Amino acid sequence: MNLLIDESTCIQCDRCVKVCPSEIFVKSESGIPAFQNIEFCIKCGHCVAVCPTNSVIHEAFPENKIHSFDRKELPTSEQLMLLLKSRRSRRIFTKEPVPEFFIDQILDAAHRAPTASNAQRVYFKVFSDPHDLQLISDYTIEIFTKIAKFLNFPLIKPFIKLFAPEVAKYVSGFKKMEDEYKSGKDIILRGATTVIFIYTTKNQYFGCADANLAYQNGSLMAETLGIGQFYTGFVLSALAQDKKGKLSKLLGVKGTIHAGMALGVPQLHFSKYIDRRDVIR
Repeated sequence: MNLLIDESTCIQCDRCVKVCPSEIFVKSESGIPAFQNIEFCIKCGHCVAVCPTNSVIHEAFPENKIHSFDRKELPTSEQLMLLLKSRRSRRIFTKEPVPEFFIDQILDAAHRAPTASNAQRVYFKVFSDPHDLQLISDYTIEIFTKIAKFLNFPLIKPFIKLFAPEVAKYVSGFKKMEDEYKSGKDIILRGATTVIFIYTTKNQYFGCADANLAYQNGSLMAETLGIGQFYTGFVLSALAQDKKGKLSKLLGVKGTIHAGMALGVPQLHFSKYIDRRDVIR
């Protein structure tokens, strides 16, 4: 890997030494940072981003990938906090499709989330076809119906109530979900017109954390765009029960789905935010 220091412009500030998570940059007697164990570089770009004189030359970051910005243009802490306070899960949508340009921005924001060791092995699959959305809801209801039947089995039910009362509480809820779905009410996607699944390759150790960090970035971008979204918790719960990965195969997702975002153009917007319980420290 090609990694150099332009000695003619380096001001020997040692910022690259301080920020490198792999400790590849080291101090030297000359004052110009030296290198060690370059093969351990995770290509995070910290060294390039922190250098005030553009003296770090890294082959993974050509000039067209480096962008200066003015920190004064960043949102203030008050603006960010207002966004966080006002953010709510939306489940009432119009039938209007989410503009492709907005979906692209949401995906770009999600893709910029941090990943373990900067692996950047988080992938996205977008579904807007009504047939695919129907398939997702049908699958989820099917899984919950099977769970409810198992929990209601005469030989199982007494033990569930005795040893897993929290689980037993959901049995009636599963039945209600099935009945509402059969009556034409989609309580899984709630009329969302787009679903984004966030997945990684199988057996990726930090895959779940990486995908959910990506979800948070994407959900905040959706909020700034005025697009309603909610976390597809029911779908993910169903996926956790399906060891054969049926839904992934049906949808052509080649990996493990860890997070999902249902999107739609909201019918209404909230004009107030509500305080949460006090922070527990």
